[in-house]
Order: sequence, then C-alpha cells, then structure tokens
Amino acid sequence: MQLRNPHLQLSCALVLRFLALVSWDIPGARALDNGLARTPTMGWLHWERFMCNLDCQEEPDSCISEKLFMEMAELLVSDGWKDAGYDYLCIDDCWMAPQRDSEGRLQADPQRFPHGIRQLANYVHSKGLKLGVYADVGNKTCSGFPGSFGYYDIDAQTFADWGVDLLKFDGCYCDSLESLADGYKHMSLALNRTGRSIVYSCEWPLYMWPFQKPNYTEIRQYCNHWRNYADIDDSWKSIKSILDWTSSNQERIVDVAGPGGWNDPDMGDNFEVWERPLSDLAWAVAVINRQEIGGPRSYTMSVASLGKGVACNPACFITQHLPVKKKLGFYEWTSRLRTHINPTGTVLLRLENAMQRSLQDLL
Repeated sequence: MQLRNPHLQLSCALVLRFLALVSWDIPGARALDNGLARTPTMGWLHWERFMCNLDCQEEPDSCISEKLFMEMAELLVSDGWKDAGYDYLCIDDCWMAPQRDSEGRLQADPQRFPHGIRQLANYVHSKGLKLGVYADVGNKTCSGFPGSFGYYDIDAQTFADWGVDLLKFDGCYCDSLESLADGYKHMSLALNRTGRSIVYSCEWPLYMWPFQKPNYTEIRQYCNHWRNYADIDDSWKSIKSILDWTSSNQERIVDVAGPGGWNDPDMGDNFEVWERPLSDLAWAVAVINRQEIGGPRSYTMSVASLGKGVACNPACFITQHLPVKKKLGFYEWTSRLRTHINPTGTVLLRLENAMQRSLQDLL
C-alpha cells in the first residue's frame, strides 16, 4: 500500500476526530479535573488508514514509523488543519519494540523509530502541534506489544519524560472487568502525578458494553474522553452508523459530556454478550450480532473475561452449540476466541473448566 494521495488520506482520517464533537447540553457536567480538553480534542490518528503496517522495507511510505508521523505533522500545518484546530498528532498501536528496556520502560521500535519518541515529540512541538501515543491497560496491546499492566506508574512517567501530550489507553488482554476499571483509574492518577499535562483518552466503555452498561459518571471522573465503539471503517456506511447510534443513545451519553470530558463515538460494534452459569462450573455464553444487514462479522473476545473471569481459569474446553454444534477445543486463560456471526444471528458457546473436567474424568 503506497501513500498515493497523502492529502486525501489525511482528510479521511480527520473525520474521526470531527465526529467526536458530540453535542452537550449540560453546562455543569464535569469530568477529570486536570484542566485539559476544555473543548473536544481534534487531530489525526494513524489507525484507520495505516493500521499495523510494520513492513518498512516493502512499504516505506505507509509503515508505522517516525517518517510517517513527521510527514503528517508537516501536512497538518501546510494544509491548514492546525489553524482549524486539529493540533494533535496521535500514534496508535504498533510503535513499540517487542520488549521493554533493561529498566522496565517501554521503548520505540529501533528500526522504525531510530531517534525515539522524545525526539519525535520535539519535532511535532516545533510545528506547533501536540503528540499523542498509544498504550494498553492489559498485559499486551491489541496487536501483541507490551501492555502497561503492572507498569502504570513507570509508563506514565516515561510518557511525561518524552514530552507526550495525549495518551490513548486501550483495553485488550485484560483478565476481568474489575481489572479493566482499576487499570484505567490507576493510569489516570499516575498521569496526574507526573505533573505534565497529558490528555487521557480511555477505551473503558468500549470494553464494558458487551457485558454491562458503563458507569459514565465514574468514567468521567478519570478520563478526558472515552471511546464507546470499535474502529471506524473507511466508508460513509460506517460514519452513518456512528451518527445513528449516537442519536439513539442521547439519553445515556449526552448528560455526562462537557468541558474536560467528552464522548468519542467512533463506530458501533453492534454485538452483545450474554453469560449464564451452568452446573459443574460450566458457563453458557451467547454472542449476538445485532446488525440487520450485510454479511457475517467476526467478533474477538478475551477468554479470560468470559464467565465472570472464572470459567477459563486456568483453561477451558469450548464447544459451539449454535448455529451448528462443533468442538472449538482447548483454550488457555490468556487466549483469545474469534467467532463469525451472521446478521441478527447468535453463536452459543459452552465453556467447561479444564480442572473440573479433569476431576470428572478421574471419577
């Protein structure tokens, strides 16, 4: 994939931030009291266009590298986006090296970011822009790079030392909803303790919605804006789905938004997950695709999050019962399960705890 028209690609990606301007009607609504995001954050994020392209040898103009972000910084200025208020240049997943350094700190991939994030931040600041980076509340990022679990304070200070201005904090590879919430709160406090002004962009509700309704009153106490949905697609159909969902959920999300804390709608996933305990520590899990048109859609779940976090601890056997019965096999607690579901369809799963099943086999 070559960067054939960077001006077009930049404007397409900027749609994401423009759509985050969800209207607010309650002047008294308050969020994280760090003095930031008094108006909705606007800028450019790489994921929708470039995703996790690591092949800089074959695709040097579109891989995730410091070269790409320096070019985009120049375009934000030269094309007038900065003057229009789009002043954040944000790195999404796949910027990291596969391992932390000897002192436990995150580090940028040395081949794709040879000068490091600190120097990239200095360059971005020299253009009058601000730099955002990505990390994850769990053990790994969504693309498998080092997560921040157990390193919240170290990572917050690292970002501050680099001169980062915004943190997008994802929610992959987290073993329970409780750990998810605790991690988002911990990082919020850790960022504040650094003394640097860092906008905190949470994905907290995105990972709550399939299991329970998010507590937006609590979320706004810790986050400057919060993501409600999964990744946006490069199409008008995707954008329309955002507008439709936002319109139909005004009563839930409008009152919590205001200076300092904002809804970040992005794109609706239209999946629901239902869980019920069965006998012998087994669980029934139903995944429902609420979308009414189109083809089958894939949905990926963290196995550790299923069955209230206990069904597959330390491992489980999973059998699909609907739409057709088939054995999916053995899954460890750290695994991820991917399903394909037709529009308005349901996939019904039975999770059997591996330890309980072994005991039954012995009897």
